[in-house]
Formats: sequence, structure tokens, C-alpha cells
Amino acid sequence: MLTCKDLTVAYGEIVALHGLSLTVGTGETVALIGANGAGKTTLLNAISGLQPVLSGDIRFEDESLAGVAAAHRVRKGIAQAPEGRRIFPGLTVEENLAVATAPWRRWGEKIALDLERVYDLFPRLKERRIQLGWSLSGGEQQMLAIGRALMARPKLLLLDEPSLGLAPRLAEDVYEQVRRIGESGLTILVVEQNTVLALAVADRGYVLENGRVILDGPAAELKRNALVREAYLGR
Repeated sequence: MLTCKDLTVAYGEIVALHGLSLTVGTGETVALIGANGAGKTTLLNAISGLQPVLSGDIRFEDESLAGVAAAHRVRKGIAQAPEGRRIFPGLTVEENLAVATAPWRRWGEKIALDLERVYDLFPRLKERRIQLGWSLSGGEQQMLAIGRALMARPKLLLLDEPSLGLAPRLAEDVYEQVRRIGESGLTILVVEQNTVLALAVADRGYVLENGRVILDGPAAELKRNALVREAYLGR
């Protein structure tokens, strides 16, 4: 579904990604792990069209995304739940969810079934659907950010640090729903510093360091890898 080949991305003179290549197959959940500053968010933003690419290519369903604006990438089926959640202030939970239907709702389609799917995954959102989104707890805001991305009807879901700032139990709850989303057949690329949680739900993984892939393979193998265990699993 997704192929990134020899990607180089920079912020001014600072190169964030150095010729990075990876693939995500249809129906896979792939984890991209690494320390803060490794380039993980930069990669997601490049895929989403939010960050320009200096060289290399991103292909989605075997079509190059070069020159394709971010809004059109959403229409093609790429949706991102960003780091920091970015809940729209002044909008209720349900209004935050409805905003993401803009790419397809112009054809007059109804959103009731889409809302129910999100509420089935995250019942607390249904309980708080008329509450202002910014007033939710951190864990609930993360659920809202993921639910909002799902409302865009993506083929590829990009998740940026879904456990960031959450208590361990809440982070586990969020990842249980990520597992359910993956088991439904949706393709997921998840960026995460919490290696334990990410590899627990992933089929495969990539380890990123200083903008380069230094390891990749099945999630089970990465969990057994001595470098990963020492650097990211704390043992």
C-alpha cells in the first residue's frame, strides 16, 4: 500500500531523514520506533503532505504522491492522528469527529454509521459527545484524535505517538483499540517511543535513528533483538 524510497527531508540546513526507505503492506500494522528526534514525526508529515520532500519518492497504492497536496492525500485515503492530538477548540466531541468527513460528505452521504463505529471503539466518546473536545482528559482526547482520523474513511491510518503523555493504563487502553482497528483490516503505520506497546500490536517494525533505518523485521524478532532490548525495552 505504501512505499517510501530514498526519502530525504530537511528543515533548512538540518537534514531530518537521510535516504529513508520502507514499505507498508495492505492490512499490516507497522511500527516505527526510535528515540525522540529520530525523524519519526517528520516521516509521517512527509507521507501526509505536510512536510516537503527534498528527494526520493512516496508511492501510495503504486501511485506517486509527488506534487499531491495534503488535502488530496486525505481524499486518496491517508489520514493522520497527529502528535499532541490537536483537538479543535470550541467544537464538541461529535463536531470534532464530523469535521473529518469533509473529503467524502460533499456527495451527501450520511455519517451516522461512521459515528457508531467510532463510538463502538471508544464508548467514552459517545458518553461525552456533546462535551467540548478540549475539556476531555488526555486519554479521551487521544481517543478523539484517532476517532477523527477514522471518520475520514482512510485506507492508511497514520498514528503519531498515541501513548504520549498518558498514564500506563490509559496508554494500554488506547493500544487495545489500535489492535482492534488493525484486526478489522485497516492498514496502520504507528510512530511510537513506547516500544513495548507498539511492537505488541505490530506485524513488522522499523527502528529509526538519526533519520536512518538501522533495523527492520517482524515485530517478534525485533523484540528479541539485543540492540532493541537494550536501547528501547530497558533490558
